[in-house]
Amino acid sequence: MSNQDPVWDQLRQEAEKTAASEKLLSSFLEEVILSQTSLERAISFHLAQKLDCQNIPAITLFDLFLNIAREDKTIQDAIRTDLRAISDRDPASNGILAPFLYFKGFHSLTSYRFGHHLWQSDRTCLALFLQSLISEQYGVDIHPAARIGKGILIDHATCLVIGETAVVGNNVSILHDVTLGGTGKDKGDRHPKVAAGVLIGAGAKILGNVKIGIGAKIGAGSVVLDHVPNHCSAAGVPAKIVGKCEVDQPALSMDHQLEHDPVI
Repeated sequence: MSNQDPVWDQLRQEAEKTAASEKLLSSFLEEVILSQTSLERAISFHLAQKLDCQNIPAITLFDLFLNIAREDKTIQDAIRTDLRAISDRDPASNGILAPFLYFKGFHSLTSYRFGHHLWQSDRTCLALFLQSLISEQYGVDIHPAARIGKGILIDHATCLVIGETAVVGNNVSILHDVTLGGTGKDKGDRHPKVAAGVLIGAGAKILGNVKIGIGAKIGAGSVVLDHVPNHCSAAGVPAKIVGKCEVDQPALSMDHQLEHDPVI
């Protein structure tokens, strides 16, 4: 074990404990985690197996992902911060082993990060090919040009859509069936900008080049077409400001109850 990578150490410890208690998973855990030498190798191997396809087989995807993960320190940091965020905010996680192995929000987000690296490296066709694989495998459609921070929880993830010019800040929590989309055929900067600490409820649709302020909260099922100020709650169809958030970063508390104190 290494004191220099506590997330990797924790993942291995959880895998060793599970392998000892559940023999049917011991070979699987050995292959995916315990035989690997780093978190970067483990996640690259695991996602390559998940996204294996006839056109680009798993071994090729593994080499591609591992080279990116070794080169891009931003991705290295984001993977670790995302795993901690899931462990801290999702009561179903019980650590980081289950999110690493099974949570498609984490899988699709990390795969997007590889695609985003390719997009920034002018390998746009390969980035779009990877986006298509991610969408087919996970039911999550994140454009590789979108900019997404770290400490992100995408809970359940099914039917999540994030458009090309969308921006998501650090420490944001997003539930399933959320769309950060455009409003029509306009080109250019046309997607939402979500600041740090925002909580977006299930089924919410945020459309157009609107700003969701720091520490805001978007109610489940809402359709947001206008800017939402910092630390405000918005809900409804179309969404309106319904109150001030009681905490600085609703994404961390994961409390979906909406405050209904009028904002004057």
